[in-house]
Amino acid sequence: MSTLFQDIIVFTILAVALVFLFKKYIWKKKAKKACGKDDCGCH
Repeated sequence: MSTLFQDIIVFTILAVALVFLFKKYIWKKKAKKACGKDDCGCH
């Protein structure tokens, strides 16, 4: 494999990992309403 190809793969994996972490921890969607007293997580 060439070095350029390896660099492209590494940066792509890094970008996917960063997007995943951003969506998981920073960009959380909040539910507008609870679905009951105990908030069963249906939203």
